[in-house]
Amino acid sequence: MLTWEEFEKVELRAGTVIDVQDFAKARKPAYKLWIDFGGEVGIKRSSAQVTTYYQKEELLGRQVLAVTNFPPRQIADFMSEVLVTGFILPDGSVVLTQPERLVPNGTRLG
Repeated sequence: MLTWEEFEKVELRAGTVIDVQDFAKARKPAYKLWIDFGGEVGIKRSSAQVTTYYQKEELLGRQVLAVTNFPPRQIADFMSEVLVTGFILPDGSVVLTQPERLVPNGTRLG
């Protein structure tokens, strides 16, 4: 079981997708995302396997929820700095997690 103190260490924050690019070098279909988390965290990059349900154009301006305090991870030639969260369906596709209403970028889930 996870303790409350352990859970509090995970920084889940809302951010707005400001750029999306195809990620041809990824092993599984993915996009490169640039996400604005506001002043404290800034703009971070993420590789996201969300190509089944999302086109690049519909991701722009969308708020997402991401873990912002994992160590960066090299994926092919791209450094992924945050982990965008979503629900993984039985077929491996992902449905993004997002706030029910707009919140300021960088707002922490608590």
